[in-house]
Amino acid sequence: MKTQSNFQKKKKLFIAALLALILFQTNLSAQNSLDDKILLAIFAHPDDETTIAPMLSRYVREGIKVHLVIVTDGRYGTNDHTDHEAGEGLVAMRREEMKCAASILGAELTHLDYHDQLKSREGYDGHIPHVRSLIKEIYGIVEKVKPDVIITWGPDGGSNHIDHRLVGATVTQVFVSKVWDKSPKLYYPGTPSNFIDNPESKILRGQDKKYLLTRVAFTNEDLKTAYNSMICHKSQIRQTTFESYKERKSKNGMDIYLRKFESTNKVSNTVFE
Repeated sequence: MKTQSNFQKKKKLFIAALLALILFQTNLSAQNSLDDKILLAIFAHPDDETTIAPMLSRYVREGIKVHLVIVTDGRYGTNDHTDHEAGEGLVAMRREEMKCAASILGAELTHLDYHDQLKSREGYDGHIPHVRSLIKEIYGIVEKVKPDVIITWGPDGGSNHIDHRLVGATVTQVFVSKVWDKSPKLYYPGTPSNFIDNPESKILRGQDKKYLLTRVAFTNEDLKTAYNSMICHKSQIRQTTFESYKERKSKNGMDIYLRKFESTNKVSNTVFE
């Protein structure tokens, strides 16, 4: 009986060691599979990246190469808690703020030189050449970076901002313009409608959770990095403590919600299926 008992103990120890080894190898394999991945985030303004900054921080920490593209120069980014004037002075300030934020996040920054509102104030002849140039430049960036994942604004633009929606539409057009060799995935960040109290805001920017099926968790460490990057944007962000920032960001859980752009290979001859 004693020999059998010893055998059972050794058997259990062997199984436990084997399971631990399998788990270690699985985690190592998962980590290695992320090491060569590339994430490309494309947003309109310096500070738009704060929407998903905790997620960007997490992926940088896990060894993923994160490229961050900011399209506009932020020249019209005045607000009621600073006395900055629109124009070239604010452009220079926001470029430095964006460099600070990207450096803290660990992202490789490309800051383009398009005007806020993509010259929509100038009508067709001002806006159309400007936005067509942007489409072609974003196309070139995607060709060069060869991302596995692209993240940009969806149709809601987060806040319905014209620049957010135009940049999101631009990136989406580039994405669907051809079948890319690397077959990247496109995602839009979103806010679940049930997290929004105001009925009007639910319509304007909310999304039902059934569409937000990708939910990326982040840690307190990621949140701290995101906070430190956010406070670089002194011309835009009201001063706040990490504790109040954490309370706001984690109010509905430590997750970033995203909607994946979906397509199908099935050809159909009707819209009623």
